[in-house]
Amino acid sequence: MKYAKLLRTACLAAALVCGAAVGNAKNGVVPKMYMFGFAASFSDSIVHFTDVQELKDVWIDTKTNFLLGRDSYSYQLRDYLAGKNMGHRTCVVVFNKSRKKLEKELQKMKELYGPAKDGKQYYDVRHLSPSDFSFKTISFQVEESDEAPAAGETAKQEPKKAAQ
Repeated sequence: MKYAKLLRTACLAAALVCGAAVGNAKNGVVPKMYMFGFAASFSDSIVHFTDVQELKDVWIDTKTNFLLGRDSYSYQLRDYLAGKNMGHRTCVVVFNKSRKKLEKELQKMKELYGPAKDGKQYYDVRHLSPSDFSFKTISFQVEESDEAPAAGETAKQEPKKAAQ
């Protein structure tokens, strides 16, 4: 039962974290987005939840309304936990434009890892407050260069990731 929940969490993580923006979809900035993080491991029963946090000026794929750089946001949480000797965690970020909807989702996830029907607590649920960990906004702006491309190079520009 415990491993079934962890497997379900891993599948959710893979679905949310994998994949980049669609090739010809347009990207845009949303003034604010809400996000929380979740981390679990297959080698122990410790799970971590962050609070719902507000991020300003985040980039989304306007066609699908998916957050760009989801993997980078989950890596922020993973790196923080690795620095606290909690390595090898599967980290997931869940996001929404509506804080109320996201808080409902957070509550549902916390209930999954709360006490079981038999009253036993199978998971050690740990809370990360914003003073402990907070997500940093990632920018996907295209920087324009005044320099001409060198011989044999193309003028193709790649979006640059830069933490603000």
